[in-house]
Amino acid sequence: MTILVVTGTGTEIGKTIVTAAVAAAARDLRVAVLKPAQTGVAPGEPGDAAEVSRLAGAHVKAVELARFPEPLAPGTAARRAGLAPVRPYEIADAAQKLATEHDLVLVEGAGGLLVRYDEEGATLADAARLMAAPVVVVAPAGLGTLNATALTTEALRTRGLACPGVVIGSMPAEPDLASRCNVDDLPVAAGVPLLGAVPAGAGALAPADFQARAASWLLPELGGNRRAR
Repeated sequence: MTILVVTGTGTEIGKTIVTAAVAAAARDLRVAVLKPAQTGVAPGEPGDAAEVSRLAGAHVKAVELARFPEPLAPGTAARRAGLAPVRPYEIADAAQKLATEHDLVLVEGAGGLLVRYDEEGATLADAARLMAAPVVVVAPAGLGTLNATALTTEALRTRGLACPGVVIGSMPAEPDLASRCNVDDLPVAAGVPLLGAVPAGAGALAPADFQARAASWLLPELGGNRRAR
């Protein structure tokens, strides 16, 4: 059994689509995706975990721990909704329980690594430490990504958390100069390998097309067949 945490350098940078790609590449495994705190989605609407399952295939079980209506950091959203926040031990307990029944558990965070989940300042990093789970970082391709990615991987190292690498969450079909240079510069800045690049718009593919292509976006470390540059 394996638990893998997926975080990012910020919000709206492709974490869900990268999570779906990893799940799709693991088509021969029993996979669960855990979203500890879903924010900004109304009751009855599909959240990120459901989107991963839709894109990746029927072998993926989708689980949410909590849902808060406003599109805010989980701790803030919980407080404003008058609901109990999600604690790190709850995330760890849920992931470890899923791991007893699945070969791979993907835990997708909200926003970036150090976004607060409760009033005490607990973060996804605290949950990852309880699980002793590696953390993959999803980053944008363009200008500004080097600093944000370096800060995220530095935060992981200072907490003693393993980071197998970085994945570009949305690579433009026609990348600009910064995006092209960042393919080479990201692993240097982050101090970890670049483990893949998901093309922009991949989430709009039909699920069958997404599943057929997902492995080509990822290196073998994440279950893909892409070659390292």
